[in-house]
Amino acid sequence: MFWLGVGIAAGVALSRKASSTARQATPAGLASNLGDAMRELASAAGAFGAEVRAGMTEREQELHDTVTQRTGVPTRHVETSRGRHAYSAYSADRAADRAARQVRAPRADG
Repeated sequence: MFWLGVGIAAGVALSRKASSTARQATPAGLASNLGDAMRELASAAGAFGAEVRAGMTEREQELHDTVTQRTGVPTRHVETSRGRHAYSAYSADRAADRAARQVRAPRADG
C-alpha cells in the first residue's frame, strides 16, 4: 500500500509538471513569460536610474563643498530666513556673463 501511494503521488506530481511545461510552451504562456521578463527589466532599470541619480546628487554635493571650502565662495543657492532662495555670487556672476555674451553675439536675422 505504501509503494502504491508513493507511485500515485509521483505520478500526480510529474503530470502537473508536464502540463505546466506544456502550458508555458503555448503562445499565451510565452507572452506571459515575456511580459514578466519585461516588467522585471523595467523595474531593474528604474532602480539603476534611481541609484545613478542618488550618486550624482551625492557627488555634486561633494564637489560644491570642495569648491566652497577651497575658494570660500558658495556655489549653490542658499535658503534665506524668509524661505526664498538667494543665489550665491558664483551663480550671479555666471548669469551676468551669459547675459553679456547674448548681448554681444551678432544677430543672424539681419
